[in-house]
Amino acid sequence: MYKIFEYNPQLTPFAGDIELRMRALSDTRKRILGNETASLSDFANAHLYFGIHHIGDSWVYREWAPQAQALYLTGEFNHWDPRSHPLTHIGNGVWELVLPGKKALWEGCRCHTIVMHDGVCTDHIPLYARRVVQEPSTLMWKAEVVDDARKFRWSDKRFKPQEPLMIYEAHVGMAQEELRIGTYREFADKTLPRVKEAGYNAIQLMAIMEHPYYGSFGYQVSSFYAASSWFGKPEDLKYLVNTAHKMGIRVIMDVVHSHAVRNTTEGINEFDGTVWQFFHDGPKGDHPAWGTKLFDYGKTGVLHFLLSNLKFWMTEYHFDGFRFDGVTSMLYHDHGLGSNFDDNHKYFSMNTHIEAITYLQLANQLIREVNPEAITIAEDMSGMPGMCLPIEEGGIGFDYRLGMGLPDMWIHLLRDTSDDDWNMGSIWSSMCLRRPGEKTVAYAESHDQALVGDKTIMFRLADAAMYTDMDKINHSLVIDRAVALHKMIRLLTMAAGGDAYLNFMGNEFGHPEWIDFPREGNGWSFHYCRRQWSLRDNGYLKYQWLGDFDKAIVSLTKDHNLFTQTMPHLDTVRNGDHVLAFERKDLLFVFNFHPTRSFTDFPVPVSKPMDYEPVLSSDEKQYGGEDRVAFQPYVCGPDDDAKYDQCLHLYLPARTVTVFAPIPGTQKKLAAKHYKNKESSSEVR
Repeated sequence: MYKIFEYNPQLTPFAGDIELRMRALSDTRKRILGNETASLSDFANAHLYFGIHHIGDSWVYREWAPQAQALYLTGEFNHWDPRSHPLTHIGNGVWELVLPGKKALWEGCRCHTIVMHDGVCTDHIPLYARRVVQEPSTLMWKAEVVDDARKFRWSDKRFKPQEPLMIYEAHVGMAQEELRIGTYREFADKTLPRVKEAGYNAIQLMAIMEHPYYGSFGYQVSSFYAASSWFGKPEDLKYLVNTAHKMGIRVIMDVVHSHAVRNTTEGINEFDGTVWQFFHDGPKGDHPAWGTKLFDYGKTGVLHFLLSNLKFWMTEYHFDGFRFDGVTSMLYHDHGLGSNFDDNHKYFSMNTHIEAITYLQLANQLIREVNPEAITIAEDMSGMPGMCLPIEEGGIGFDYRLGMGLPDMWIHLLRDTSDDDWNMGSIWSSMCLRRPGEKTVAYAESHDQALVGDKTIMFRLADAAMYTDMDKINHSLVIDRAVALHKMIRLLTMAAGGDAYLNFMGNEFGHPEWIDFPREGNGWSFHYCRRQWSLRDNGYLKYQWLGDFDKAIVSLTKDHNLFTQTMPHLDTVRNGDHVLAFERKDLLFVFNFHPTRSFTDFPVPVSKPMDYEPVLSSDEKQYGGEDRVAFQPYVCGPDDDAKYDQCLHLYLPARTVTVFAPIPGTQKKLAAKHYKNKESSSEVR
């Protein structure tokens, strides 16, 4: 019996489904490797064989195109002659061309592949192209030769990832303030120091795999082995990763293996003349919501292509792991569209895509073989049981899942519920809603909440007042509320919501407005596709307070190793008073979400019979507060009225959070009792 059933006894009726998955994994490994003990890493080397390679005094080009009748390589090297350089079919759908001479091809030589199928010739980008560029004059995409002989000089051999995992989600192109696309080198030299200064120890890079439409946010991939030319050359991306490692920062890649762009000239679709080289044929191969092509994970050739792709990014570019996009879409034949996953039967049925689960298990096994310290994160909103359990325990093998319910909870609360009606118990339940034994990346907002059509937390709180009232000398009730809740929401999510934390760049200081990529509808403007760092830097605006507070709570979380305690310990929930208090590791977090009421001598029970002192408050002046919290010892003792045997009597200003730490040497002989919260306390208007 697998350990997944110890964590989730309610899954026992589905033991046969779990066993089916495990058998499918075993059978697939035997099919592609020959036996269970063979190495996935040895299998995942398609990128070393296929594509264009400089080998000795020659150049070799190979492709896998099982249904093609003929292939030709054409480009600058042969003056774009379409038929002068045919490839030879050498068996099993593999085609090869050998070009003698070191100068037969060269770094940057532009080329593409002509494929004949059923007597019809079509143009394509080579499947394993490592650089693809768009020609300004024609807007057509061409591959550029990358010379294997040109080696990047890495200096990150001694890099060791840091814990706990604090992720700064970023998009290279919009990471600068000018009205244009930023570059890998600019990100390395200008943005990485900001990430380091803010305290984050990992970056999650979006849109790295080549995509023909910039506004797709990188989610419609065309060339899986090409680092996006929107931001520079391959060596520039390597410079970025190497620089991050020098700073002690992990680099996680947002990998898109859930679907592919349907383009045939720029993409991999119909490369050999057929859809089903990589994808399902018919409606099963088309995503009904995204308009993209869907992989057939049951094919050995597809597994070879995708698994090799993961190894390529880890070995060629030294990525430290992956955030897998669109996992929910992969898991279910209906892609989870319209499903609420309120019953375990929905995870185990004819709707479950077993072959996709097998691929994800293989991917996690391979990644650990290549780098045992690599991180994998699943973007799954369905809550699939076992997603983040080891495969040998009946799981799928990810390290973390994204806590996608948390931003949804905050959006609904801010949009639909008056501050007076916030339910502390409901908020707490959302913070703790995660599967036992499985780790979650908590976040209040990611890039999804910043896109046009949605709103960031700060923009939702402040709206138009952001344009007029963010100067520190201005007083605004709207901005006072926005600043206070922005700080509280982010700290509560970080401290209670998971086992790692994620922030999208700029949101830490309440970046205004939304993200809107250049498109015809906005006149191809970059105004909303950048990060206005000057708002945080100039010293005159309240964005600085938010950025400084975020830095403080990141530092607090890291210094106290909060995530080493799996779940926080709830001390009190007072819905009538809008007070929530909990402990994690050695810290006590006390939130007063009440819009207007401050409390004096508010009894908060604690698990340790010790005196406490504040270590951080959102009410500190340096974070835009009023300095009402005294940084002094608070004595632990009984409270007969509230029936607490050991508690602190605290002053809790409205809309603030204060974090307390026990004072060493103040252990007291008090015995904790069961206690009952009362909906009463002394208060100050």
